[in-house]
Amino acid sequence: MSGQPDVTLTQLRYFVEAASALSMTKAAEELRVAQSAVSAAVAQLERQVGTPLFIRQHARGLVLTAAGEEFLRDVRGLLAHLGEVLDAARGRGDDVRGRIRLACMVTLVPFVMPELLAELSAAHPGLEVEVLELEAGAVSAALRSGTVEVAVTYDLGLGQGVAREAIAEAPPYVVLPPDHRLAELSQVRLRDLADEPMVLLDLPHSREYFRELLSAAGATPRIAYRSHSVEAVRGMVARGLGFSLLNQQPVFDGTYGGGRVESRPIADDAPSLSVVVAWMESVRRTARARAVTDSARVVVERLGVATGRLGENVRTPRS
Repeated sequence: MSGQPDVTLTQLRYFVEAASALSMTKAAEELRVAQSAVSAAVAQLERQVGTPLFIRQHARGLVLTAAGEEFLRDVRGLLAHLGEVLDAARGRGDDVRGRIRLACMVTLVPFVMPELLAELSAAHPGLEVEVLELEAGAVSAALRSGTVEVAVTYDLGLGQGVAREAIAEAPPYVVLPPDHRLAELSQVRLRDLADEPMVLLDLPHSREYFRELLSAAGATPRIAYRSHSVEAVRGMVARGLGFSLLNQQPVFDGTYGGGRVESRPIADDAPSLSVVVAWMESVRRTARARAVTDSARVVVERLGVATGRLGENVRTPRS
């Protein structure tokens, strides 16, 4: 069509690699071509689209412009769709192959990701999966930038424009030291923890969720310790430094440090967190993304994540 820029697939691929690495040199190494070839292709692409896609900083590499960030997201979608079109033309339209980049909420990774990767490997041996372990806000940012195609996460902080399919519900529960006065109860009311020190899982969106649970029950939390690590939180609770609230629970009550915790359901009507597979509404889902969704659904059902339990998750008090 007259007036359309004469953009090539090589230029687009070189641009995506440079944008992913934020370095022409690293992109060239990954592509196994000369660095001058990558630089020339990207410069020609910028001239053809009529706007700078990068800010060149000689000491610190590349920075995407606002136009470059939007262009990157669209080009990634275009190349993914092109791969499916070519597979269909080769008679492999039902095959799920190629590479997909997946984000997973960091607290879900140890519970879901090993089984999910094994399920995908068995069902789709031609699929290569790269996983980014991120906190909730970073998951949303990775989807919006096109860094990842799909995410397995809690329904926290995703914002507008993100489509999601709920595949599980993870109710919160109370984590107590083994000798805690409430450990003999089968359920714990949050207001009974009002004067207790708390060990907070201090991740964006997660911390607000836990604080709101306590505040709604009339128990303003007294934060004694914080950690970004679920296992560190459990270890501090095991040593009697306070109680905590979590959503996913290991099969065993032991901690890395050799301690032990007691886990109890919450007696209050505390809202669960939805475990979701998420993707951008504006981006056409590929067969690879659909395969991740289908396998994630199978895995969480198998593991019992849909009830917040993994194995014998919520234990009863010892007699």
